[in-house]
Amino acid sequence: MTDLNFPIKFDFNISTLANDFTATDNQGKTLAYVRQKMFKLKEDIVIYQDASKTKVNYTIKADKWLDFSTSYSFKDPQGKELGKVARKGWASLWKANYDIIDQHQKPQYKIQEENAWVKVMDGVLGEIPILGFFTGYLFNPTYKVMDPQGKVVMRLKKEPSFFGRKFTVSKVEETDADDDHRLMLSLMMLVLLERRRG
Repeated sequence: MTDLNFPIKFDFNISTLANDFTATDNQGKTLAYVRQKMFKLKEDIVIYQDASKTKVNYTIKADKWLDFSTSYSFKDPQGKELGKVARKGWASLWKANYDIIDQHQKPQYKIQEENAWVKVMDGVLGEIPILGFFTGYLFNPTYKVMDPQGKVVMRLKKEPSFFGRKFTVSKVEETDADDDHRLMLSLMMLVLLERRRG
């Protein structure tokens, strides 16, 4: 992923059985095609250059089996670790919380859901026949990415849709290009984990 021009859109493919989406910039240029391997006990994600799947740019792999505190490592095609995103265990049951860790294993940014009540209302109404079909239009979570000082640098927002398949990443503050790639990989992993909500 080079020359990241925000806002960036994540559009899930509703015509495939796989859990996959395309990331495009504000000009409509494809930045990545993200595909989650099916039937794996551990999360195994491949980020291709585009939907042709001819070039792998990154991989994301879970470090534990089904666990509340699993972390997900980012690697380049040569296997070099670029950082990771870690789900903050029990704290994420009420409101999604993740830590972004750099290539030196140091905490760098945090991702936090802005309004936990969106999750609660989506869960309650999602169980009601017919009404549950419309929750994708009514309840759309937003996630903020914060630096160590608590300043918001990016936002990820789910867009209204029946199938919960569209997300937009907006840049709020300038960050290093090296950090941008780690932040984008973290948000890509987050939408795969959280997209069924809202």
